[in-house]
This record gives sequence, C-alpha cells and structure tokens, in this order.
Amino acid sequence: MTQPVLFSRRAQAMTLEALADTRVVVVNGARQVGKSTLASLIAGQVDDARQLYLDDPAVLAAAEEDPVAFVRHDALLLIDEIQRAPQLLLPIKHEVDRDPRAGRYLLTGSARLLDLRDLPDALPGRTETIELWPLSQGEIDSAPDGFVDYVFTHGVDVSMQPCSLRKPDYVDRALRGGYPEAVRRDPGRRRNRFFDSYITDLITRDVRQISDIERPAEMRRLLSVIAARMGGLAVVQSIAGDVGLPRMTLSRYLDLLELVFVIKRIPAWSSNLTRRAISTPKLLVTDSGLGGRLIGMSPERARDVTAPVGPLLENFAIGEVARQLTWANESVQLFHYRDRDKVEVDVVLEHASGEVIGIEIKAAETVRGDDFRGLRHLADRLGARFRAGFVLYTGEQVLPFGDRLRALPMASLWTLGNTTERE
Repeated sequence: MTQPVLFSRRAQAMTLEALADTRVVVVNGARQVGKSTLASLIAGQVDDARQLYLDDPAVLAAAEEDPVAFVRHDALLLIDEIQRAPQLLLPIKHEVDRDPRAGRYLLTGSARLLDLRDLPDALPGRTETIELWPLSQGEIDSAPDGFVDYVFTHGVDVSMQPCSLRKPDYVDRALRGGYPEAVRRDPGRRRNRFFDSYITDLITRDVRQISDIERPAEMRRLLSVIAARMGGLAVVQSIAGDVGLPRMTLSRYLDLLELVFVIKRIPAWSSNLTRRAISTPKLLVTDSGLGGRLIGMSPERARDVTAPVGPLLENFAIGEVARQLTWANESVQLFHYRDRDKVEVDVVLEHASGEVIGIEIKAAETVRGDDFRGLRHLADRLGARFRAGFVLYTGEQVLPFGDRLRALPMASLWTLGNTTERE
C-alpha cells in the first residue's frame, strides 16, 4: 500500500525549538490537522522518547488508574490527546517542578486545554503552546508563506511575477481546505465523505467530550448557519434567531466551537482616532473546505456567476493570514474593522510598534478604485501609523492605487517571503 504524502509543517521547527528550553510543550489544534503525526515525528528524533496515545482504551485506562506512575519517564514523554485525561496535568506539574529539565513532555490536544474551566490551573509558567491549523497553501505547495513578515518589512514595495491562478483556481483551493486527509482525496464524492464524517465526529465525540449538549441536531444546524455567515459579523441575537436557540445557549455553543478550533472569532479593531468603530467580532470557519461543504458549495456550483463565492474566498484568505501569525517573526495581532457608517476593512494587522496593515479581499479578477474606500479611510485617520493597504484579488498583477495602496494577487499570501530582516 502506498504511504500517504507527509506535508512539511512549519510547526515542527517551532516545536523542536520550544522543547530545547521549555519543560512542557503543548501542540493544540482541531482533530485531523496532523497533531499526532507531527508529535510522533518529533518524538522519533529524540533518544529514549516514549509515546502514549490516549485514544487507545487500554492506555487511557492506565492513565486513569495511576496518573502519577503514568507520567513518570526520564526522557521525553509524548502524551497524545491529553484532554481525554486532564487528571494527568497535576502529576506532570509535580514532575517538572521536581526535575525542571527542558523537553520533559510533549502534549497534544484537540481543544484549547488551558481554557477549559474544569481543568486544574496546573501548568502556568511551565508550558509553551504551539497552535496547529489545517495546512496552509504554502505547506501544500512548498511555498514561502511569508506575507505578514514581508509586508511589514517592505510595505507596498512588493515584487512578484504575474500570477497564473484565476478565480476558479482559488475557489478550488478554498473548497479543498487544509485537513491533510481532505487534501489527499480526489475532489467530489470522496472528499465530501471526509467532511461529512468530520462533522459527525466533531459533534458526537469532540464537543460532547468537553460539554454535555442536549440536542446534537442543534449544533449541526448551528454549524450550517455559521458557514452561511462566514466572513460576516458574529451578531449573537441574529444567529440565535436563525438557529432557534436561546441567546445564552448560542453563546455557549459558539464558545465550544471555538474551543475545538472549528471557528475563530476575529476581534474588532478600533483606535482612539476612529470613535465610530463597532465592537462585534467577525466569524471565521478555520477550514474553508469544511465551510464550503456545510453550505453545499462545489466547484461546479461555484462556476455559476450567481454563486456566493465572495464570502468563501474572504474566509479562505483570512484563514491563510491567521495561520501565518502562528509562525511569523513579527509580533502582530489580527483584527477586522467596521464603523457605524458601514466603512469596513476585512483584515487589520497591528504590529507591536503600532504600525497597521489593512487588507481587503475581493473575489473579482479586476480591481476598482472604490475597492480601496475602507483602506483610504484608515490611512487618512492613522497617518504615519498606516504602513500599507492591500486589496487581494483573483487577477494576475501587482497594481498601484495611490500612496501606500496596492492591489495584489491573492496568491501573494503564500508566494511572498522575507529575505531581509526588519530594521
């Protein structure tokens, strides 16, 4: 049988670096993003490392029977899916306090472990967390994936060859998503079967593992509503009305979906220079392929000029930016902007220095001056803090649109890379 292709993950080098000076390293991410594979590859490079997988009932039973003995090991100990046995965290704390060598434990989890309210506050100051997303386009294509660092270094001085990708190509990439198993499968029936099984397992296993949801059908319906709104504002009252859930229940369900990495809420950005900004976050489905399946989008349907591919491509592009922030050298936070006059910018990247990059995402293969309205709004109000503004579109060329404003092919997200250090 042919071995599946293993994609090189940027998180591998980051995890090895963390293990060199940190006692406990946690690789956190959604199910099926490759956490176990990544952790196993890393443990395989360490002498005398031991690997324990809590999805094995016998291993889980041993962890529950004697957690203190379970975590005792002189070399690196990999414990996969640690959220299945949270009682191991206190014994791990005692072990690393007794013997504070770096690289003692490598933990993986399919939920944001330290955010779970019923877990003990066991490991503050002893851990580093690596967040593993579905595959980026650069990881799939072996491309640089350096847009964030590049634009904060170079501003609008972007140099790239004309892009051969067009709107249908970007739609195909968005619908493929980044789960390794989905990427390996042929588009159509086999990939759809993966997404359908993923949704079922997510609701019946992952979510119910961390919280008792009374009616799983409500969670499935909520996922479809969220996917139909991806890239839109997370207005709780409006979503609650669409799903038919009480507002408090909906808020809890949204928290759960974020906890298991299915959605991400992008916070609103504001400045004391722009007081009319609203504070509602934007909803991102962390894998655009899953989102596309939930709304019944297919490459064939997307060819129809009336198909709503704009939100899909916006979600796809924002997801690529969010992935890069987990490995970017720059200290950057991700926001969106919208004010009461409905002036908006899809992505606001704020550097620790206070500099801001604005990004608009357009599904069209042409760009108009009006597409820069929100970016000009920010530039006018921020002055020198506004580093650059970009409209990412599905055309082929880099195009200037005034001071500190450029249109870029969407592929610049993964084809640009830094060659110089930021001064």
